Amino acid sequence: MAVRYMVESTAAERHARTDRLSKHNANRHASVHAYLLRKSDVTCAWTYEDIAASYAVSTKTVERVKKRVVEAGFEAALFRKPVTKAQCRNITGDDEAHVIARCCRPPPEGHTTWTFRMLADTMVAWEMVDSVSHETVRRTLQKTNVHLGKQKSGVFLLRTMPPWPATWKRS
Repeated sequence: MAVRYMVESTAAERHARTDRLSKHNANRHASVHAYLLRKSDVTCAWTYEDIAASYAVSTKTVERVKKRVVEAGFEAALFRKPVTKAQCRNITGDDEAHVIARCCRPPPEGHTTWTFRMLADTMVAWEMVDSVSHETVRRTLQKTNVHLGKQKSGVFLLRTMPPWPATWKRS
């Protein structure tokens, strides 16, 4: 594999890396990356394959660590980047209550039951949300234990646990 990133550590960086490894206060990920950087230094002259085999990682990991130390610095190469894409909820608690209340009403004319897509379209039409997937509506109703299939005079039944089998004995 061609060497794309050359790591030349200064004496201060070598000392910091040695301190970090000798204190054993870093997690495994940071420790392995510190060892990889130690062997990746130009003075050691180890190949990607040798480094990867000695620390049980892939050659791609060695290349990524070297790239990160060249582009972002020593600390960035040791630790993982923080997660920036936090997953936000599309439906709030009030929206969930409106969806459940809508499910309990009779379906529109021409339909026998509500569908998830009809509920999602209704939420958008009422401007409760900008856009919502039918899958989000399904998960919401599943979480609240409402079942669309069983309807009795316009009211949806909550799912209940099936009774224990007669053969099962309690101790």
